[in-house]
Amino acid sequence: MNQINSRKVVQLSHGGGGKEMNHLIKDLFFKAFDNPILRNEEDAAVLHFNGDVAFTTDSFTVAPLFFSGGDIGKLSIAGTVNDLAMMAAEPQYLSCSFIIEEGFEIAKLKTIVESMAKELKQSGARIVCGDTKVVPRGCADGLFINTSGVGRILRKGISVKNLACDDVIIVSRDIGRHGAAILMAREGLALDSELTSDCATLWPIVEQLIAANIEIHAMRDATRGGLSAVLNEWAQASDVEINVHEEAIPVCDEVRGLCELYGFEPFDLANEGTFILAVPKESADATLEIMKRFCHCEQASIIGDVNENRKGKVVLNTPWGSTRYLDLPQGELLPRIC
Repeated sequence: MNQINSRKVVQLSHGGGGKEMNHLIKDLFFKAFDNPILRNEEDAAVLHFNGDVAFTTDSFTVAPLFFSGGDIGKLSIAGTVNDLAMMAAEPQYLSCSFIIEEGFEIAKLKTIVESMAKELKQSGARIVCGDTKVVPRGCADGLFINTSGVGRILRKGISVKNLACDDVIIVSRDIGRHGAAILMAREGLALDSELTSDCATLWPIVEQLIAANIEIHAMRDATRGGLSAVLNEWAQASDVEINVHEEAIPVCDEVRGLCELYGFEPFDLANEGTFILAVPKESADATLEIMKRFCHCEQASIIGDVNENRKGKVVLNTPWGSTRYLDLPQGELLPRIC
């Protein structure tokens, strides 16, 4: 009976350092993430770099683990790779650590790991080290993942502090999809729609912009806190006013409907494959052309610009001709969104 269970669910012995753990690592993780550095099986990966590198880390506790458009595995790779991409760093090496609750289905774990391997191919990054811990039932909610990553910086000078007067603000696609998709899955909503999370690796788009020599002053993926958080962080860090136009911000009908139902604003909802750029006004048309022609960003739009009037503030112009400050979101709209 125990042998049958060990094939179907994760047991404490899978984290005990013995045969079961060895089988789990070799048959699942090594098979999915196979590369020469990982196969060395040393205590630490040996890496070589030339020039400046970016380094980032993130932990993923999203609930539910599977949602429309992705799962925790895809999210854990895209999230860390995107943090590197937003610094114009080519994603190269990742680590991953799993904290698994005793009794977690091995079939689900396999699906998640395969999802991670598939998403890695979008950027060419490799997982070169990792860790596995199994905790008793009740000590974790199924599965948590931590991923860290390093990448070689291909373009220096991209920073939250580099917005300049007359820059334009561009959003890569419609906003709020990830937050809305998680909300829909968590609440068991059965909407007559095909709303999916925007969860995706952004490096291929950024790579095209760098190759085209587009001047980029700032770039950030609009994850927790959404568009509102990014714009407020930029306005304060660069000591400028950011002026945005509500009608220019793309929002799909499904997200708008859920926001009306729950009293949210789409500007505050999380995204996991949508990013914001600040570029000089004279580079705006070329930026949009590349994003739309080569990167499938058909909804990429100029949503605002930068001035020095009310420094540190984000001003939203409504479709009715009024204006208001777009503030940082307050409280926790949706815990465990990523």
